[in-house]
Amino acid sequence: MNSIAKSLLKSVKHGRAAWLRSSSARSGKQHLRKLVLGIETSCDDTGAAVVDDAGNVLGEALHCQKEVHLQAGGIIPVVAQQLHRENIEQVVKEALSVSGVSVHELAAIATTVKPGLALSLEVGLQYSLNLVNKYEKPFIPIHHMEAHALTIRLTHHVEFPFLVLLLSGGHCILAVAQGVSDFLLLGQSIDIAPGDMLDKVARRLSLRKHPECHSMAGGKAIEHLAQTGDWQQHTFRLPMQQYRNCDFSFSGLQNLANKAIIQKEKEEGIQEGEILSCVKDIAAAVQHAVAVHIIQRTYRAMLFCIKNSILSSKNATLVVSGGVASNQYIRKGLQTLADANDFAFLCPPPRLCTDNGVMIAWNGVERLRAGLGVLHSTDGIRYEPKAPLGIDISKRVEEDSIKVPKLKKDMMVSILKSNLVK
Repeated sequence: MNSIAKSLLKSVKHGRAAWLRSSSARSGKQHLRKLVLGIETSCDDTGAAVVDDAGNVLGEALHCQKEVHLQAGGIIPVVAQQLHRENIEQVVKEALSVSGVSVHELAAIATTVKPGLALSLEVGLQYSLNLVNKYEKPFIPIHHMEAHALTIRLTHHVEFPFLVLLLSGGHCILAVAQGVSDFLLLGQSIDIAPGDMLDKVARRLSLRKHPECHSMAGGKAIEHLAQTGDWQQHTFRLPMQQYRNCDFSFSGLQNLANKAIIQKEKEEGIQEGEILSCVKDIAAAVQHAVAVHIIQRTYRAMLFCIKNSILSSKNATLVVSGGVASNQYIRKGLQTLADANDFAFLCPPPRLCTDNGVMIAWNGVERLRAGLGVLHSTDGIRYEPKAPLGIDISKRVEEDSIKVPKLKKDMMVSILKSNLVK
C-alpha cells in the first residue's frame, strides 16, 4: 500500500468517516414476517440493513468513505477494501441491533456480488459467506444494478413492466424491468459514466479549492455552481447525435470541457489549479450538456418501448435511480420529458439513490418471495467486477433507427428554469 493510501487510512481512524443510523428501531418485538439482511460493499460505502417481506426497513447502518476519497481526488480501491474490512462487522452489528433481531431470526442473507470494484466486492462476499456458513442461512447473490432498479418498488407501488434509467458514478443504463430478475437492456454508456465524468471535470476545475465547494463531491459541486452559472456562455457538442440508439458516451464531452478550461486558463493568464472567473458558467454548460444527452437517449427509449408494445401507452412509467438521479437539474429535465410523453415519473428518495444496504435487502426480499436465486449451497459462488444487466436488445433499438423529435421549446424552458438564480 502506498504512502497516500496509508495516510488516508490513518485519517479515517481519527474519526473522519461518518456513521448513519436508522431511526426505525423496533427492538424487542417479535417478527413473524420473513427477514432479510442485506450487505453492500460494491464500491466505497459499507452498508447493511434488515428488511421484512412487507417492505418495512427494521434497521440499517452505513459507513461512508466519501471524505477519505475526496482527499485523494478519487477512489483508491485498496483503501476502499481496507475500510470495508475495518468496518463491515460493526456495520452489520449496528443494522441488526437497530432492527432488534438476531442472525438466527433471518430468513436469508443477501449480498452484492456484481458488478463493482473487485477488492470491495470480495470483502462483502467473504464476510457474508462466513455468516451464511456459521448460521446455516440461505444466500441470495445480488446484482447491484438490479437492486438500484427495484428500489422504487420498496418506496412506491409500481407494477412491472417499467422503463428504468440508472445513473451513477459507475453506470449509465437504460433498461425495461419486466420482472424481479427479468430485464431488457436498451442501452448503456460505451465509455465512462456521467457521475465519473462530472467528478473528473470538477477535479480539473479544482472545485475543492472553491470556497463554496470545499467539502462537496465533484458532481455536487458542479450542480451547486451551475445554479448561478449561464450554460449558454459555453456550448458543447452533444455526443452520438449520428447514432439512433440508446447508448451513451461521456468521455468526448469531458475532453471538450477540458479543452474549454485550458483555453479559458490561457485567456485569464492562470495556471491549472487556480479557479477560473467563469467557473460557474462552465459548470452550468457541462451539466446542461450531460442533461440533454441523457434526456435525448431516454426519449428514444420511450418511443421504442411504446412502438414495440413493450410498455403500454396508457400506464407507462419512467423510474430514475442511482447517485446522479439526485441531481435536480437532470431530474427536472427527465420529469418534464416524462410529463410531455404521458409517462409517470418516479425516483426513490435521495438517500436510497446512492449505495446502501436497504436496496440489497429489498432485492433479497423480492427474490425470496419469487423463489429466484436463493442458494442453499454457496459452492463456487464468486464475485464479478463486470456483469451485464438482463438481455441486451440494444441492436434492436438501433435497427429501429427512431428519430427523436427536437425537444419542444416549452420543455426546454422548463428544464432551464431549474438552473436560473432563485
